[in-house]
Amino acid sequence: MRLVIYSHDTFGLGNIRRSLVICKYLGHSIAGLSTLIVTGSPMLHRFRIPEGVDYIKLPCLKRNENGDLAVSYVKSLEVRDIVAVRRDALFSVMRSFAPDLLLVDKKPAGLAGELIPSIEDLKFRRPNAKLVLLLRDILDSPSRTVNFWKQQHHYELLANYYDAVLVLGERCLFDVCAEYQFPPTVSALVKYCGYLARERSAASREEMRRRLGLSESAQLVVVTTGGGEDGYDLIHNYLSGLQYLDSENRPTSLIITGPELDASKQAEIHSQASQHERVQIMEFTDDMMAYLDAADVVVSMGGYNTICEILSLRKRAIIVPRVKPVSEQWIRAERMAARGLFRTIHPDRITPEILMKEVSAELSAHRVCSYRSATINMEALPRIAALMDHWRRTDGFAHYAQAGLSVGAGT
Repeated sequence: MRLVIYSHDTFGLGNIRRSLVICKYLGHSIAGLSTLIVTGSPMLHRFRIPEGVDYIKLPCLKRNENGDLAVSYVKSLEVRDIVAVRRDALFSVMRSFAPDLLLVDKKPAGLAGELIPSIEDLKFRRPNAKLVLLLRDILDSPSRTVNFWKQQHHYELLANYYDAVLVLGERCLFDVCAEYQFPPTVSALVKYCGYLARERSAASREEMRRRLGLSESAQLVVVTTGGGEDGYDLIHNYLSGLQYLDSENRPTSLIITGPELDASKQAEIHSQASQHERVQIMEFTDDMMAYLDAADVVVSMGGYNTICEILSLRKRAIIVPRVKPVSEQWIRAERMAARGLFRTIHPDRITPEILMKEVSAELSAHRVCSYRSATINMEALPRIAALMDHWRRTDGFAHYAQAGLSVGAGT
């Protein structure tokens, strides 16, 4: 069975990290699966690529402060030129690889419509191939999302070409069909899969704490901002807030800045951190779960992947979400905080003192995190695998089913 995952990636690490988690699980669950990731992520090579997976790198585009597309590296070209290169590369890959299933992350038409020719050609040449849209729980505010989807004719594209829309979230937390005004033809395609549970690292909590030089009684706060491009303010507020804690009882702090934090701001963070004892700085790790597992409290932004990691480990956390250029992180953080899954602070009201007061409260709270498996569905991965098992048994994957291949329980 051949699977193509399209991940446009213009900002941060979220989309590609989510794609890799899905690839790894499906590779363990579905015998004979061959997966090709087509992505614009400049960071994919920094991650461990699962067995049975390869990737093709598209030229990079990025979002500016207003949320508009901009050229990342090839400055001699315009955005339209980069989009044309990406569109042609996608078309060639889809023709040659001929997937049984195309899994499209977040954008039904691809970035700037670059995927439309490939979608039309795939459905014409391979009408039994499945075309599936993968949506995280929340995209943006309802008003902005509805307006954009109408302008881009996404509802019509989904109704005419797509076979399913898989939502990586819970309907009771955010009902995409209602919130984003899906017409009946699109709502009929939607399947809520739950959130993406993350595997624990091979490195245990005890091992990671030994590596960090921590005693059994020492407290550790891990601060992470994902890719880090817009993470400076959170890190700066945290480091500035350390002065409000008694120096003798101050926790060890591990700051993971993210590889996309500007070099000058990286230098500022290192300079600020050098003024405090028990502060360690890392730029990047491809084993975030190991470091989060070692933590007593996590301070982070509100990206989908980090939230799933925190929930999987049942960690106490303070979430300071991004609110620009989209409000997705704030909507998620506010609704989950209302369930008691973690604390959240709106970035407009954060100060070093306020942040450290929340950190102190979590460090001193001798309680089990309020998260329980029954309170939120974390079964997205087995649900996706089960759906693929169902699809491969249909006429669309007849050649695959006849080969006697099977889907296991996964890992």
